[in-house]
Amino acid sequence: QVQLVESGGGLVQAGGSLRLSCAASGRTFSLYVMGWFRQAPGKEREFVAAIRWSGGNTYYADFVKGRFTISRDNAKNTVYLQMNSLKPEDTAVYYCAAGFSMPTSTPTEYAYWGQGTQVTVSS
Repeated sequence: QVQLVESGGGLVQAGGSLRLSCAASGRTFSLYVMGWFRQAPGKEREFVAAIRWSGGNTYYADFVKGRFTISRDNAKNTVYLQMNSLKPEDTAVYYCAAGFSMPTSTPTEYAYWGQGTQVTVSS
């Protein structure tokens, strides 16, 4: 089992920045990929970014390229999502996910999920 705990969400003005953290515990040695997804009210959960646990290869949704950066600290079993130039449309609950497959934007390919952290961007 793997447990994921997100933190770092909050309220920020448009153009501002936030850094989300996802601390993993449990059988983290078996993980292959960590990802961030988000879900706005009335919308489906959508892929934001992913990173290979070893090697550090990163993958992004087109709408965050150049604004968001995913990174990991293997020693701390933590994955980060640095979000810059935030827009009101980035408002959503952000979820951390972990899995054993190749990095993918498909939520069902991830085996573990955190509880989510709210990000609200005001205009």
